[in-house]
Amino acid sequence: MTMPPSLYIVATPVGNLEDMTYRAVRILGEVDLIAAEDTRHSLKLLNHFNISKPLTSYFDHNQQFKGERILNALRQGKSVALISDAGTPCVSDPGYCLVRDALAQGIRVIPIPGPCAAITALSASGLPSDSFTFAGFPPARQARRRTFLASLDSLPGTLMLYEAPHRLEECLRDMLAMLGERQIVVARELTKIYEEFIRGSISQVLDAVSQGKVRGEVVILVAPGEAVQEQAEPLEDILRRLLDQEGLSVKDAARRATEMTGVSRNQAYAEALRLKAAAGDS
Repeated sequence: MTMPPSLYIVATPVGNLEDMTYRAVRILGEVDLIAAEDTRHSLKLLNHFNISKPLTSYFDHNQQFKGERILNALRQGKSVALISDAGTPCVSDPGYCLVRDALAQGIRVIPIPGPCAAITALSASGLPSDSFTFAGFPPARQARRRTFLASLDSLPGTLMLYEAPHRLEECLRDMLAMLGERQIVVARELTKIYEEFIRGSISQVLDAVSQGKVRGEVVILVAPGEAVQEQAEPLEDILRRLLDQEGLSVKDAARRATEMTGVSRNQAYAEALRLKAAAGDS
């Protein structure tokens, strides 16, 4: 069967091969070329479903070179399927670059929906799902990771992050420092034999994961911070009083303001710094 020249974004199982959709199997069996994150890994999937098609790699370090070759195949009238190692392509991987470039050249992009680790974890987490933010992988270095986490502190809804198992413990420690004590869920080995959901406060989950080696890619879900309560006195006025009248340091004023208003420590600290700097300029 000849398919029209299109780029198909095909979701594949995150673990259990029974999660492969009929449509995904059909599309992979009909396209002219399959672009995969890791061809050796994907070959096992294709062999399981008796799919034999030309396979090419497409990942972070070859996306520019391979992306042009894939686009050239599409321009020649061929159909191409993009798959990742697991789950839905273009979610926290370089596939979005290929999609962007294909669309810019007028090439049709067709999603073939299926499993996604973040949504799979959220559905069974027990955390609020009416509003959420997917933030991908935190930076590997601690300083950048803490800055990254601080930027997420005041966001509403549930936070969803991916993390490598060997960085999970240090990431949780930084989350505790930057986000404060919150309820979280760490989901690992999703849909596989050893699927596990670890639930509790950050401190409780940190204690649990520090007891042994964590295996498999993980999804971290973080409950929303406590809502900022209505207060009779605005945060700015409280901080001015603490800084000017009571003579507290920026750190101590921010801590007191957090206790009094319920705003996050980072928000109070940033506002205190701004007020201190403005007072110094006047």
